[in-house]
Amino acid sequence: MASVLKWIQFCSCSFDLKGDFFQEDCESSRFLHMQIIFYENREFSGPHFECSKDCADLLRSLSRCGSIRVESGCFMIYEKANYTGNQYYLSKGEYPDFHHWMGVSDSVGSCRHIPTEPGSFNMCLYERIEFGGQMMDLMDDCPSLEDRFNIHNIFSCNVRKGNWLFYEHPQYRGKMYLIRPGEYKRFSEWGSRSARIIFYEDKNFQGRSYECSNDCTDLHLHFSRCNSIRVESGCFMIYERPNFMGHQYYMRRGEYPDYQRWMGFSSSIRSCRMIPAYRGSYRMRLYEKPDFTGHMMEFMDDCPCVSDRFHHRHVYSCNVMNGYWIFYEYPNYRGRQYFLKPGEYRRYRDWCATCAIVGSFRRIIFYEERNFQGRSYECLSDCSDISSYLGRCQSCRVESGCFMIYERPNYMGMQFFLRRGEYHDMQRMMSMGMMFDSIRSCRMIPHHRGSFRMRIYERENFGGQMNELMDDCDSIMDRYRMSDCMSCHVMDGHWLMYEHPHYRGRMMYMRPGEYRSFMNMGMSGMRFMSMRRITDNYLPTKQRSHIMVLRAH
Repeated sequence: MASVLKWIQFCSCSFDLKGDFFQEDCESSRFLHMQIIFYENREFSGPHFECSKDCADLLRSLSRCGSIRVESGCFMIYEKANYTGNQYYLSKGEYPDFHHWMGVSDSVGSCRHIPTEPGSFNMCLYERIEFGGQMMDLMDDCPSLEDRFNIHNIFSCNVRKGNWLFYEHPQYRGKMYLIRPGEYKRFSEWGSRSARIIFYEDKNFQGRSYECSNDCTDLHLHFSRCNSIRVESGCFMIYERPNFMGHQYYMRRGEYPDYQRWMGFSSSIRSCRMIPAYRGSYRMRLYEKPDFTGHMMEFMDDCPCVSDRFHHRHVYSCNVMNGYWIFYEYPNYRGRQYFLKPGEYRRYRDWCATCAIVGSFRRIIFYEERNFQGRSYECLSDCSDISSYLGRCQSCRVESGCFMIYERPNYMGMQFFLRRGEYHDMQRMMSMGMMFDSIRSCRMIPHHRGSFRMRIYERENFGGQMNELMDDCDSIMDRYRMSDCMSCHVMDGHWLMYEHPHYRGRMMYMRPGEYRSFMNMGMSGMRFMSMRRITDNYLPTKQRSHIMVLRAH
């Protein structure tokens, strides 16, 4: 239940059908017929279905939804049938693709018409379930419940008048929920979940699946193996054995198509623990000997190498006063992981370690303001929509590893490669070659130690001249006399492809796989003239100098 408290802590609410933005739609909806049109393809093409009332199962009429036109009225669309899954509010207007309604895919399973109710609005919010604890009375919009009421817990509500929208984050951002007049004794009754993880038996999210939103001591009751995981929301620790034993792996929101993506050793996942969201201060004391004896040092931030700061390779006990931490067995955030929540750990076995070695603990942080100021968001894996956590991103610090950042949600638009370093503001990043001024999604680039191999083709569908690369190529024209590259097959390793020779211009990240047409990937009109491997030693000269300047600054 604690995770729910923290999740609701950053909730905001507003009501629809009121205010200047909605006034025109709602006034006209009193006299016009409500109508919404769903199209299977983008830009209002392909088969379509018209609807003027609630529909619990749109999948009977359309296999997917690529675009929507709301002719009149206001609607709530749902990701799944029977008004479940992610919800999106749509007023009168045109939505040429799912990005325009902030969707994560072209899946729309049901829709609900929002009736016009002119008059006053009134809703009571409660700090505890079943209308218990502190009560707050609302009659207008509220961009931040915490700022206005200084509360951290909303577990139930009573909507007396009007239709309202709840938002996951302040300033009307993140997931939204339609709240109609009625009593909601628990947050789950309006479709909210504190966290959600989905386990799949086969790779690439195939086979039998199991959804979980809290701690589970024995997952073997639900599936025999786990080869892929999708974390829809929240953070989890997954364990190799039942009862939170064995190897541990930290999982943030994102997709993990095989167990190597979470650095697992096998497909054995037997238990999981939900990690409550936390935004307070961090404080922890490490001790050289058991029972809080010997040399002690207090930490309040990340540490890439404990022995450099603590001057000991072994940590036999620790006291976590504030926040949640992850220990790594080796420096630079490598090796086995261990989850620690607030409490006393008198011996290393108390955090399920097999030895007393603690090498590091890490964070990768996105910041809302320049120079690492403002609200921040920590990311350890792929994130398809950073705007769910931050209204804007003006600076970022990569503590370890490599990431690809994208101009638009769902890994769309222009891309830019980031290695470990500090990026103080967007202008500096743009001077390094980035050609966009907003970060909307990011993808973690897995570590690769093997060989590199890629075949490039002159034409689409692996046609025309073919050449095989096993190392960097600063110009395919100079080396192979190729004037264009329109498809490729990446057999081994991770690569960056550049628009111009000598690793200049726009770039695209290529994982192992077949890429039959760059044009179909949204790269129409763009040629790739140089390629580079993503290795431990790769750090462009230009980027290296900027990282040094940023650190000094």
